[in-house]
Amino acid sequence: MPRIGLLVPSSNTSVETEFHRALPAAVTLHVARLFLARVTPDSVRAIVADMENQARLLASADVDLIVLGATLPSLLNGLGYDQQLIGRIEAATGKPATTTTTALVKALRRMGVQRLVMGAAYDDTMNGVARNFLQASGFEVLDAVALGHVDNLHIGRLSSETAYELGCRIARPDADAIVLACTNWLTLDVIERIEATTGKLVITTTQATVWTALGMLGIAPPAGYGRLMRTSPESAPAAAGA
Repeated sequence: MPRIGLLVPSSNTSVETEFHRALPAAVTLHVARLFLARVTPDSVRAIVADMENQARLLASADVDLIVLGATLPSLLNGLGYDQQLIGRIEAATGKPATTTTTALVKALRRMGVQRLVMGAAYDDTMNGVARNFLQASGFEVLDAVALGHVDNLHIGRLSSETAYELGCRIARPDADAIVLACTNWLTLDVIERIEATTGKLVITTTQATVWTALGMLGIAPPAGYGRLMRTSPESAPAAAGA
């Protein structure tokens, strides 16, 4: 039975629920927590201080891979920081690893996205950090709109309707995709509704993380959570400039 080890911010209350919904029954999820209460630059940066220790605890459950299931911690220090964190986890555990940021970039490239609009649950400061990272990764971010939340528990209590409303509001004809960022924000059950309403590809950070993790296990992603989940993770185009 394949096992996914998931590192999550301690105050996240949505990402585990969404993972359990999307994972096939044959895949089990095992979770460790990294302290976070407020979504601010300093607190997000500090989240990885205990990462290796918690990753080792997950590895002791004989998981097949370890995922840092949080968007901001792996992009806050700029391009390439996600790869540094992956290296730290793999060195500490001997297990293959990935991050939500790595998964998001892989998904966007796999789907051929060049221009996108982004909606996020957090505030403009953190949304700007995410926007800069995506632009440095080779994507044109046409617009980035944030709901303005800092309290992570509050973000976890947001209805998925807030994701639907924002996704539809930021859709524009010249965008290849709508990105919804924040793994503590309920998004899975509105992805197909947004795609149907707007005619646009929708990629959320939780969806992309599940899609990538299953791809690493060689398991087909489930249907019902957007066009990305109906696409094999294999054969992703090379990174720009690679």
